[in-house]
Amino acid sequence: MRPAPHRAHIATMDLDFTAAELHRYSRHILLENVGAEGQAKLRAASVLIVGAGGLGSPLALYLAAAGVGRLGLVDHDVLELSNLQRQVAHTTARIGRNKAESVAEALAALNPEVLVETHPRRLDAATARELIPRYDIICDGTDNFATRFLLGDACHLLGRPLVSAAVLRFEGQLSVFQSHRGAPFPCHRCLHPEPPPEGEVPTCGEAGVLGVVTGVMGTLQATEVLKLILGIGETLAGRLLLWDALDARFRTIRLKRDPACALCGNAATIRAFGA
Repeated sequence: MRPAPHRAHIATMDLDFTAAELHRYSRHILLENVGAEGQAKLRAASVLIVGAGGLGSPLALYLAAAGVGRLGLVDHDVLELSNLQRQVAHTTARIGRNKAESVAEALAALNPEVLVETHPRRLDAATARELIPRYDIICDGTDNFATRFLLGDACHLLGRPLVSAAVLRFEGQLSVFQSHRGAPFPCHRCLHPEPPPEGEVPTCGEAGVLGVVTGVMGTLQATEVLKLILGIGETLAGRLLLWDALDARFRTIRLKRDPACALCGNAATIRAFGA
């Protein structure tokens, strides 16, 4: 028997839509599995996106377009010309600006009904403790292992689902981690117990990435977030989705909770994060 789908904790739903909202979200409201009640769930939900680059751009754009009521954007970096090959929420005119603030400008133009909160700083342990409890779902759109592991640990210990994606060259991967719900759900460390040695895995800046790969994976991230909020379908919790753009092939690998995992196992030793 499959475990019940996770339903994000959201505020009491308000089904009172304006005429503009009914028109904007009409294609959602027509869907049997969404409807007015589902759209109200989206409006009442909050999502924190860590990383406003190649993954965060399509992710944020689609969540704002879908009407997710409150979006948080975390990124300390500034926009460079080389980013524009894949980070499609930005524009040439905004080069030199903070990425979180640049994406917020794009979201305001797309859907001014969504509340966008910018956090133009690096995600460290203190920031994670401050921000993660304020949002229903956390999304990892970062490009470094230190932040990925920090997010994985923090979401487990603070009780939030994590939708995590990664890309390199022509490939991408995606999973949903909600180990805070207990067995059988694995955590990020069940997949990767420790960060790889420094320099072993190249970054996109070192190895390159096909721009559209980030678009596909960021859009799939948004899909998983919407499913979590709406409580529909089967999420990628307990599964890892792999995509090879050159072979046009998707593969799904089953992930199991590791009884010996240092974070979520029977004798877990990780009780705090960011140490």
